[in-house]
Amino acid sequence: MSVERMVLAFAGFSILLSLALGWNISPIFHHQNWLWFTAFVGANLFQSAFTGFCPLAMILKKLGAKPAGVF
Repeated sequence: MSVERMVLAFAGFSILLSLALGWNISPIFHHQNWLWFTAFVGANLFQSAFTGFCPLAMILKKLGAKPAGVF
């Protein structure tokens, strides 16, 4: 799996998990402040679309994952 696909998979999982933890009608609701994490992940995805800078992609490259050339 390439770095780009790992970043997208991690972002999608993080968003879904934080929504489930922050939405008050969810069966695994914890606290509404988890929605701030959702906003952080979304903002990071948005800025990386324009700048090409993604901290998770940099970490994954240092761990040895192979990039596909996007980040």
